[in-house]
Amino acid sequence: MSESNQPSSAPDTVADAQSGNWVDLYFPDWLKPYARLARWDRPIGFWLLFWPCTWGLGLAAIATPERGFDFPAAILMLIGAVLMRGAGCTFNDIVDRDIDMQVARTRSRPIPSGAVTSRDALAFLVAQALLASVVLFQFNRFTVLAGVASLVLVAIYPFMKRITWWPQLFLGLAFSYGALVGWSSQTAGLAMPALLAYFGTILWVIGYDTIYALQDVEDDALIGVKSTALLFGSKARLIVSGFYAAAYVLWLAAATLAGAGIVFAVFSLVAAGLLAWQVQTLDAEVEGNALARFKSNHYVGIALVLAMLADWVW
Repeated sequence: MSESNQPSSAPDTVADAQSGNWVDLYFPDWLKPYARLARWDRPIGFWLLFWPCTWGLGLAAIATPERGFDFPAAILMLIGAVLMRGAGCTFNDIVDRDIDMQVARTRSRPIPSGAVTSRDALAFLVAQALLASVVLFQFNRFTVLAGVASLVLVAIYPFMKRITWWPQLFLGLAFSYGALVGWSSQTAGLAMPALLAYFGTILWVIGYDTIYALQDVEDDALIGVKSTALLFGSKARLIVSGFYAAAYVLWLAAATLAGAGIVFAVFSLVAAGLLAWQVQTLDAEVEGNALARFKSNHYVGIALVLAMLADWVW
């Protein structure tokens, strides 16, 4: 697809963003396309990248109570999550620009709409990655190396929908990495609680991103893009419930191995209840239903970290 160096006229909003969001209301016009490219108008993505980081920090606090929960590290990781999620979305949009043109929900995004050229998007990607590296280098050497290694997962993810029915698995490998980073930032290594949390989070991501992908099944089928939503078909709700159940069991095992007790077990039932509500009320035929259930995973993240903090305080 050829493109000029100057962006063409583009829509004032993006179809799959909530209308009246803070980017549309408060950002200067020249910055809006880049903010949309980084998905700053849709913060759910960086929250879902950030919460596993806090789980790693929470598990480390439970394992060594005198160390405590590292709130400064959590702030750094939130900044890093915003930057890396933005860089990942920018890279994904560069790779997927031709596909996005064919999907109703995504054709108004900055690159396919002409608001940002691929060359300018690449420069924006590099800027975000450099800033994220500044954040990463605040941690110990093991965490820095682990963070750098995760870039391989970020790089291959956009291509997976072209070659496998399981792109959600590769998203899970990348988006769950915070559980390892959070733990290793405190311990300079890995241990079974962090690994179990990581594997559980991968299953969680597969579940919620399958729900998200239900919005695009018709377009994806027409253009030949693969997803677990298409693979699971009419059994999507049942299979997602299985992934969610397994995720919760692994999270519970991770916390127990770290030293958590009944306090975590009780408070974490809030997260389990939210996951159960998602699959019980999921109806992809109702407009907005799948998106609302996907977004509710933000509260799953909050519930789990609060359960860990409660156990640590107790």
